[in-house]
Amino acid sequence: MTDAPMTAQAASTATAGDILSSHLTALAGAFLRALPLAVGEVGARPGASVVPSEGTADLLRAVRRISGLLTTFSASFEPVWAQESRTELAWLLNLLALEPGYVRRSARLLGALDGLSGSEAEGPGMLAGHAGAPKARALLDRQLTLARTRAHSTVLQELRSARLHALADRMTLLVAEAPLAESADGRAGAVLVPQAAAAFGALAASAQQLPLQRASTPYGGDGLRRLGSVPSARGALDADAALAADDAPWHRTRGLVKRARYALEVCGRPSAVLDELDRVLLRHQEASEAAVTAATAARTPRITPATAYVLGVVHADQRLEVEAARYAFGRRWPELPPGTEAWLELPPAEGWGAAAESRTV
Repeated sequence: MTDAPMTAQAASTATAGDILSSHLTALAGAFLRALPLAVGEVGARPGASVVPSEGTADLLRAVRRISGLLTTFSASFEPVWAQESRTELAWLLNLLALEPGYVRRSARLLGALDGLSGSEAEGPGMLAGHAGAPKARALLDRQLTLARTRAHSTVLQELRSARLHALADRMTLLVAEAPLAESADGRAGAVLVPQAAAAFGALAASAQQLPLQRASTPYGGDGLRRLGSVPSARGALDADAALAADDAPWHRTRGLVKRARYALEVCGRPSAVLDELDRVLLRHQEASEAAVTAATAARTPRITPATAYVLGVVHADQRLEVEAARYAFGRRWPELPPGTEAWLELPPAEGWGAAAESRTV
C-alpha cells in the first residue's frame, strides 16, 4: 500500500513535500485499485454482511487517510484544491458508510433484543416471554431492512454518477503529482511536526472537555440520569436533541483521534493505543445511533404498549453500552503521553516516509 521506507539518510534530508507526495501517491493508488472492486461488490449484492467487503473496506481506508492527511497538513497544499478534494472525499465517505452502518445497527439491535428476550444457560433475559418482544423484533427488522435497501439504491445510483468519475480523475492526477504549497519545500521535521502537533492539541483540548468524571464508574448510572450542561428536555423530540448534544463531543473526539492516528502514520509512528481508542469510540457512536433507532421505532404509530415497552428497554440497553464505552475511554486516556511532544518524540517505527500497511480503519 505504501512505498518502501526511506533510509535514515534520505529521511533526514527529505522535504515535507517528499513525504506527503509519497503518502498521497500510495493512498491514491490504493483508492484507484479498490474503487472498481467496491463498485462491483455493491452492484453484486444488497449488503448483508456486518463487515464491509474487502474492496469497500480498502476504499474506505484510503478515503479516510487521504482526507485526514489533507486536513491535518492543509498548510502544505494548494488551498483551493485541498478544500475541493476534502469535500468530495467526505461525500464519498458518507455514501460508502451508509449501507454497512445500517447492517451493523441491525445486527446490534436484533442481537441485543435476542439476548434480552432469550433463555440462556445462566438464566432468562429480562424480556424472556414478554409479549412485545417478537413484535418489537419484527418492527426493528422491517424498518432497518427498508432503510438498508434505500441506502443500497442510493449508493448504486451515486457510484455511477459523474461526480464519482470526477473524483477518480482527481485521484489519478494525484498519483502523478500532488498540488503542494511552497511551504512544503521545507524539511519534513520542521514543516510537518508542528502541523501534526496541532492535531494532537485539538484532540487533547476535546478530551479535556469530556465529562470523564461522570463516566468514572463501570455501570454509568449517573450518566444515564444526567446529561451534563445540555438544555433540559420538554418532550420526546427535545429528549432526542438533548441526548444528541450529550453525545456530540464524544463523536467529535473520535474524529480527532482518527486525525491524530493518521498524522502519526505520516510521521512514521503508528500507534496501537490510538487504534484502541478509535475502536472504543466507534462502539460509543454505534451504540448511541442504535439507541436513537430504538427510540424512533418506539414512536411508530399504532404499535401496542407492550411493543413500545420492549423498545424502551432496548434503548436503555444501548445507552448502557454508551456509558460502558465512555468508561473504557476514561480509563485509557489518562495513561497516554501527557503532551503532544511526548507523542512526536516516540521513536519512529521505521522513519519518515514510512507507514506500514494498515488494515485498520
